[in-house]
Parts: sequence; structure tokens; C-alpha cells
Amino acid sequence: MIRLAVILPAAGTGSRMRTETPKPYLRLKGATILEHTIRNFLRVDGLVQIVIATSNQWMSQAQSIASSFKSDTITVDVVEGGSERQFSIHHALQSLDDHVNMVAVHDAVRPFITTSLVELCCTEARDHGGAIVAVPAKDTIKRVDAKGFIQETPKRSTIWQAQTPQIFQRPLLERAYKKAIAEDYFGTDDASLVERIGGKVKVIAGDRRNLKITFPIDLRVAEMILEEGSFDVPQ
Repeated sequence: MIRLAVILPAAGTGSRMRTETPKPYLRLKGATILEHTIRNFLRVDGLVQIVIATSNQWMSQAQSIASSFKSDTITVDVVEGGSERQFSIHHALQSLDDHVNMVAVHDAVRPFITTSLVELCCTEARDHGGAIVAVPAKDTIKRVDAKGFIQETPKRSTIWQAQTPQIFQRPLLERAYKKAIAEDYFGTDDASLVERIGGKVKVIAGDRRNLKITFPIDLRVAEMILEEGSFDVPQ
């Protein structure tokens, strides 16, 4: 039986958005981006816990949001994040309920993930160890050297752009983080830490609407997605 916890790292700043408010707490059509993100996980079968990892300055705001989502079957907790995303997730892993056996890590500023994609990713992770949502690369990718000269043009058919959620069997993810922290190794995503210890990670074809809101233009695109009526606006 799947008992899923979702970790939402939300300790970043708003520097690339050119705002003092961290991106998860920016408002999007009447609610914070973080609230939109949480709401799209609530119908996931097997979800038992959500953990928000945020900066010390925004703990009270996160706790207020968390309290509005708590239910008899799902706990929503807040932990203090670290100076790096990897530290935030490591802190969150320490606060998981004992009965959790699957862990999803999802960017707090990807508010358009669908229930069906999460559940498919979770099933594949249960069967294989880990699974991530990703989309095929649209552009031709170049590998360059330190001086900027092209060294290789990988086949575009083999290149995928990783998104989140990235979901893993709990012992596998905990082992990957323990090794990374002990060896002061920083990966670019959670899958890279699992790959590093020999774990198998399946790629699930995702949805390009599952964008990460990073720059002002992304916020405008997010508004357009909501205006299309594809996703419900939290009341």
C-alpha cells in the first residue's frame, strides 16, 4: 500500500522574480503559488503527509497556509529550510511520519501538476525504486567546453528536461541523501543523488504546463493557464 509524503522546498528567494517576496508566497489569481501547488496534491491517492521546507522569515506564513489544509487523513507540516535546496529536503526527510513509504519532492512553484501524473509517477517509483516527470527537449542541445566551443551535439531524442515531482521509495531516497550529505556532494536534482548510488529512475512523460515559476514572464504564463480554466483556483 502506498503511503506518500510530499516535500515542497520553499526556502528560495524572489531575486530572479525581482521581488522581495519569495516566489512561493507571490499571489496568483487570489491565492499564493504555494497554495495552488498544495491543492493539486490533495486528491492524490495514498497521500498522507505534506512537508513545507521554508526560510525562517516565512515560517509563520507557511504555518498559516499549512493549517488551512490539515485534515483527518493528511498532515501538513512546516520545517525550516537550509541555505541550499538539498539541505531543505534533507531537513524535511527527518520530519516524515513513520508510516510513510514513498516520498515525492516537488518544486513549490510548480502549481500545475496533475493528480494523474503524480499517481502514475508514484506507481512507477513503487515498482522500480524511483520515477520523475520530464518532457522531451524541444531545442537542439550542445555540449561545450570551458571556452565555449561545441564538443558534441547529443541526439535530441535521448534528451529530456527534468521536472518535478520526483518520487522514490523512502529508504532509497534517504540513503541517497545520507551519502550526499556525508560526502558534501551537491546534485542538480534528487534523481541525480539516487543515480549516484546506483538506483534506477524511470522517466514519465509530463506536461509542458507543469512549468516552474521563476521569472516574471512565467507568472504571466501561469495567469494565462488559469484563465483557460484548466485548473481550479483555490477559494
